[in-house]
Amino acid sequence: MFIVENYGLAVLLCVITMLCWGSWANTTKLTTPSWRFELLYWDYGIGILLTTLLLAFTLGSTGEAGRSFLADFRQAGSNHLFSAFAGGVIFNLANILLVAAIAIAGMSVAFPVGIGIALVLGVLVNYIDNPLGNPLFIFGGVALVALAIVLNARAYQKLQSGTAGGVSAKGLILSVVSGCLMGLFYKYVAASMVTSFTIPETGKLTPYTALVVFAVGVVFSSFIFNTIQMKRPFAGSPLSFSAYFNGRLKDHLIGILGGAIWCVGMSLSILASEKAGPAVSYGLGQGATVVAALWGIYIWKEFDKAPKGTKGILNLMLILYASGLAMIILSK
Repeated sequence: MFIVENYGLAVLLCVITMLCWGSWANTTKLTTPSWRFELLYWDYGIGILLTTLLLAFTLGSTGEAGRSFLADFRQAGSNHLFSAFAGGVIFNLANILLVAAIAIAGMSVAFPVGIGIALVLGVLVNYIDNPLGNPLFIFGGVALVALAIVLNARAYQKLQSGTAGGVSAKGLILSVVSGCLMGLFYKYVAASMVTSFTIPETGKLTPYTALVVFAVGVVFSSFIFNTIQMKRPFAGSPLSFSAYFNGRLKDHLIGILGGAIWCVGMSLSILASEKAGPAVSYGLGQGATVVAALWGIYIWKEFDKAPKGTKGILNLMLILYASGLAMIILSK
């Protein structure tokens, strides 16, 4: 199977992860106005599963290093399979809340708050499990990111006060809850995987197998979480399953594309984790917040109606975020 051989390549893959994770949510803006995010989410999960299977039967089944996908799956221990599956379930609940927050509050609010919290919590949890990297740089970077989150929340408050009728705080609350859950899922996927991708231990999963099982957890739990969300939506009227099957092919394909983009980022992050360490790999990937905030602020103009001075707060937030990510990169 294909593996990452050095730290430089691992960092490059994490940067691509950052771009993928920060950009996939743009697909929620490209569907027809009547296509609710609850409907898009079914195709999003399908996109994740199809991408993991494609990678497993190509990059995960070629070359001399490690174990091929099918051989690895046959020897996997049930506890490690469950760990990767649980990671998918936890991620799915967190991501459903995040997509709901995007629909209510916009990308430039949901991502910096939700994913920012996930970054802080995820780096701490993954570093405790696998302490690779200089703790001063890692935790210094996390502190700057935490400050950036506070500034983004302040910018959102100014937007609320400057918008006629106000903006619902529901989006901010959903972002916070999503972030707390999002910071935990990566730990379970990492725990299911082998220590050495080149010489994998018996019972544990190679990254490609872990990703497939993770994706199964995402799709399986959608039948619970997304069904509940359709019947009791955070915004709008309840939806029936007939609405999904009556959708346009374009909307279905856009949802699958969104899942594929996110999954490419997740896959590269997992592949990079052996050389970079789970804390650095996860933390760098969550620089997606900067990418998403740039999309929301400068492309989708989500803060154009905010009071004077809000843009300055947002720009300072982005600088602190970028500085924190730079410290995380330099930690190893």
